[in-house]
Amino acid sequence: MQYMGLNEIREKYLAFFESKEHLRLPSFSLIPQGDKSLLLINSGMAPLKPYFTGEQTPPRRRVTTCQKCIRTGDIENVGKTARHGTFFEMLGNFSFGDYFKKEAIAWSWEFLTEVMGLDPNRLYPSIYLDDEEAFEIWNKDIGIAPERIFRFGKEDNFWEHGSGPCGPCSEIYYDRGEKYGCGKPGCTVGCDCDRYMEVWNNVFSQFNNDGKGNYTELVQKNIDTGMGLERLAVVVQDVESLFDVDTVRNITKHVTKISGKTYGESYKTDVSLRVITDHIRSTTMMVCDGVMPSNEGRGYVLRRLLRRAARHGKLLGIDRPFLYEVCDTVIKESGGAYPALVEKQEYIRKVIRVEEERFDATIDNGLKILNDMIEEAKQNGVTELSSENAFKLYDTYGFPIDLTLEIIEEQGLTTDLDGFNALMQQQKETARADRKRMGDVGWASDDLGLDKSIQTEFVGYDNLETEGKVLALIAEDEVSGSASAGNKVIVVLDQTSFYAESGGQVPDYGTMTCGDCTIRVTNVQKTADKKFLHYGVVESGTLNVGDTVVCHVDAVRRESICRSHTATHLLQKALRMVLGTHVEQAGSYTDADHVRFDFTHFAALTDEEIAKAEQLANNAILAGIPVKVQEMPIDEAKKLGAMALFGEKYGDVVRVVQAGDFSIEFCGGTHLDNTAKVGLLKVVSESSVAAGVRRIEAVTGQGFLDLFQKRQAMVDEAASILKTNPNELLSRAEQILAEMKENTKNIDKLNDKIANMQLVSMLNMTNDINGVDVLAVALDDVTPDIMRSMGDALREKKPNIAAVLATVPSPDKILFNCVVGKEAVKKGAHAGKIIREVAKMTGGGGGGRPDSASAGGKNPAKLEEALEAVNNIVAGLLK
Repeated sequence: MQYMGLNEIREKYLAFFESKEHLRLPSFSLIPQGDKSLLLINSGMAPLKPYFTGEQTPPRRRVTTCQKCIRTGDIENVGKTARHGTFFEMLGNFSFGDYFKKEAIAWSWEFLTEVMGLDPNRLYPSIYLDDEEAFEIWNKDIGIAPERIFRFGKEDNFWEHGSGPCGPCSEIYYDRGEKYGCGKPGCTVGCDCDRYMEVWNNVFSQFNNDGKGNYTELVQKNIDTGMGLERLAVVVQDVESLFDVDTVRNITKHVTKISGKTYGESYKTDVSLRVITDHIRSTTMMVCDGVMPSNEGRGYVLRRLLRRAARHGKLLGIDRPFLYEVCDTVIKESGGAYPALVEKQEYIRKVIRVEEERFDATIDNGLKILNDMIEEAKQNGVTELSSENAFKLYDTYGFPIDLTLEIIEEQGLTTDLDGFNALMQQQKETARADRKRMGDVGWASDDLGLDKSIQTEFVGYDNLETEGKVLALIAEDEVSGSASAGNKVIVVLDQTSFYAESGGQVPDYGTMTCGDCTIRVTNVQKTADKKFLHYGVVESGTLNVGDTVVCHVDAVRRESICRSHTATHLLQKALRMVLGTHVEQAGSYTDADHVRFDFTHFAALTDEEIAKAEQLANNAILAGIPVKVQEMPIDEAKKLGAMALFGEKYGDVVRVVQAGDFSIEFCGGTHLDNTAKVGLLKVVSESSVAAGVRRIEAVTGQGFLDLFQKRQAMVDEAASILKTNPNELLSRAEQILAEMKENTKNIDKLNDKIANMQLVSMLNMTNDINGVDVLAVALDDVTPDIMRSMGDALREKKPNIAAVLATVPSPDKILFNCVVGKEAVKKGAHAGKIIREVAKMTGGGGGGRPDSASAGGKNPAKLEEALEAVNNIVAGLLK
């Protein structure tokens, strides 16, 4: 058996099945498309489910892939053993009603023995108990002796998931030799030790389960093959575990270089090295596919993995962000197979670094608080950290619950996880009350009971007026054959000019007419099975299923929406030019002359950056660049440099919108034919919507004109108020500001003179209490600053003074200031204690230093009584 690197093995597998007339498809995104049952793609067949179920037609009946996969079900065991990992690549060859068992088994054997060079005598197939067809193929066609073919039951060799397609499996095991075995006399295929490793699994999808245990033969039989790439590399490279495979080992080496540790020197060190190695593989791939760190869904999975890896970095003595450096090695090792890693390298590094820095800012404080909680629990003899404390760590200090569990487990403690989850659910319900999901409204999910075969053709890119036949009608929430004036309706046509809401673009409005019948269209949505649902009201006449209507799209509104959508493309390109190529669309909303664009970036934009991006976009508008829209094969579009939406799934043919050499993107929306028709674009706000995601809002066309006129009116009004003309407004404002500053100085000087005059009289009002001059006085019409200045002057002039000054700025508010000179402090007077007692008598509170303190009160009616008590309060403090 010849040594092969992991990347070489991957290529040999895909090339082998290409030679068997399979279409090689690139790995699908880790973000499932149209599958709400999964957070992340976790198997090779998961993104191909629509082909297996018949919902979609596959591009070819034979397909081969190497699919990125993530599974986090056993994340707690990652690192503790060399068996577990969260990221892996799944090799697969698939047949959708084409070849079946005979070819699948023969090709699996051919690849393992002839291409990989594995010893046939060390390979052992397994079959389902009753699968005699598979047994005959292995025994008669391949030549495997009966005693080397293992039969297993449903638990091991029959794939099914509830009702639906299912079938038996045939796995292939490789004997790695006694050095990997458990040494038990009965050790053989199926043993839990590492000697006999499963390297191939053929799933023969040939039955349909009705959910009640009844099985019928499928008309279309399918093949789903799964083989872990890392697992095969372990066998081919004859290494102990996936962490010893060449590409994975190189990642670990990078971590050891940073940490100064050596893999294999201790169990504790090895755990941390394995955690970091595995988790940085997962997180690099997730970020590349568009996952952003957050506190829910797949974003939380990413955050959890990154923070767990960062914590293990600290256990290795790494006290700085480092994971973003290690991701470079992941990209170097896998970039050949996944070019997007190289294209997005800068972006991936930034996302990981920002999350590391954010975690660094919270973990040290969180660790200190958790350690205090653990110490308190041990002192009190309890073995459980309360769910309230666990939630406080998460909610207040950003400390992930999985880290809390991991750390308290090391200290022999547990926590009430159910209680924690209840608190989490309560928080989520509160937080989600007014939160809407970013991005594409997408597909209406309710089929409304309509015939699934009905579809609508959109012909409205160039035609705003067209005829369409009424295929289905819903009137007042009921499927109906007709609707009359006043009815709220949903109309489905065979073809339409109305654009349905999608891609962040709002729907068209307008009317449908049929003879004397008029329907006002106020919304258009589309379903997954390609129906366009026209929502509206019948304003006159009667509409029947089968009628032919004329669609009239509101042309003025459509033009305004086109301005916004074309402007969005120009704005995205401008932002990439100013900020960098890490900028990717993260959501958008294009309405009539209004743009909302969400994009990946890690800091608030400066005024200069906003101005520069705005100018670049307007330059492209003023240049009058022709906008060309065309459909082309996706590979051709990519060669032209067309930008795709992060994580979006595209077919073989895509629609490309190109504004000269300035902008080119995949897009299904409506656009202008020339950038000049945008008019002008003005950014009106920039803000944050999530970690690493910024939002810009802008106006175009009439929206720009409305904003300009509004601001011009404000300028004219301001100039009128300041008694000048608009052209001299700025200099007039500066003049008034200078005059105000000069007047303020004069007022301050006058106030100082008044205060000094009052000081003279106040110094004659003191009472001698055991050698301390005590003063308590209410002042009229003084600001807090003047009162504070007067107090400071009293303290400087009389070192043995203890003074309480008060003023009443409003009917229900008192402000107190207390000062104590240094000699009075030596005798026991304390400003903070004095002011606290005085304020308490007026329904308030406060405190401060021995020589200076302030407080507030709520009941001015009690002020005189409180000031009279000052002498006794001071007397009680003196030594």
